[in-house]
Amino acid sequence: MRFLHTADWQIGMKALHVGKAGERVREQRLKTVRTVIERAEEAGVDFVLVAGDIFENNGVDRLSVQKMADILAQAPMPVFIIPGNHDPLVPGCVWEHPAWNDSNRKVRILTENKPVPIPGGVLYPCPVREKYSRKDPTAWILPTEGKEIRIGMAHGTVEGIHQEEPDHPIPRNAAERSGLDYLALGHWHSTTMYPTAEGAVRMAYSGTPEPTRFGERESGNVLIVEIEGRGAIPRIERVGTGALEWEVIEFEVRGAGDPAAVRRKIEGIANPSAVLLEVQLKGLIAPDDRAELERIRGIVSSRFLYGNVNVSRLRPSPEDDRWIEELPPGIVRRAGEKLRQLADPTFAGPRPEGGTPEVASRALIELFALRTEERQ
Repeated sequence: MRFLHTADWQIGMKALHVGKAGERVREQRLKTVRTVIERAEEAGVDFVLVAGDIFENNGVDRLSVQKMADILAQAPMPVFIIPGNHDPLVPGCVWEHPAWNDSNRKVRILTENKPVPIPGGVLYPCPVREKYSRKDPTAWILPTEGKEIRIGMAHGTVEGIHQEEPDHPIPRNAAERSGLDYLALGHWHSTTMYPTAEGAVRMAYSGTPEPTRFGERESGNVLIVEIEGRGAIPRIERVGTGALEWEVIEFEVRGAGDPAAVRRKIEGIANPSAVLLEVQLKGLIAPDDRAELERIRGIVSSRFLYGNVNVSRLRPSPEDDRWIEELPPGIVRRAGEKLRQLADPTFAGPRPEGGTPEVASRALIELFALRTEERQ
């Protein structure tokens, strides 16, 4: 048995956090679904498993549902899908769209907790019926005797992943407990494998095939899984599918010239038109480096698909803020004191519209630079 395991396509996500680049992000997710099918065909798999969250939610526009059904209908192999917690099986959900009835019979939306015959074995699907749940979705799968390869497909959170509330909890030994040769998981966007005490991986998250946000580790993949027979250890190959890169550069400015080092690192990033970049600077910046900081902002804004320079944790030199008390008394000094207050991310008082710590920090840097220039 050889199959492709994928999940968390999040078609229809707004991507408002990246502004105008959101449209490109949304378009790329559809293109990446085509890439997933291409990788499946190249690998010669028997079928494809999609472990939930094809869509961002059940409110996505119905044109997107039709597009997705049309793309999957072109797959040369069977495609088995379960609803996830973003697109659960509820009245009025995306799975009621007539496009699924018109699509290729090879595309199967699995809506019941019951075994399904698949090429070479049996599939145990665990479709999601509500956004949040404290119940183990795999609990119904019981170990049985037989020579057929047993595959599970579920959407939820493996125990040990930090979260505020239980969210479709799945035990770390779910595959062994249920007598499964492999358990294909969805819900978390980073590719993660769970080896048994003997070192065999029978349970894994494929991760999202196209990254969705900054800070996602090991996303942008699908898994090709091959199992020789009942009880055999799965051979798992991670295959990259992501086209866009979400990169974060964190840098602590400690002395003169450090911003120039940041700029050189940014300039060394390949294919910037396909990169969404978040630059996070902290530390102390000298007035002489103010021009370099503006140069960084210009490069980030102009070259990359999306770029942001976060200076909310950057402060002007010197090491203390006594220079604010040396400002001319009156409105200028009060402005400096207020900016110092607003630049503190922990400040809990009222903020004017747009008065974020980042904006206040940038203004504080400008004020310090003006004060230094006036003294020279």
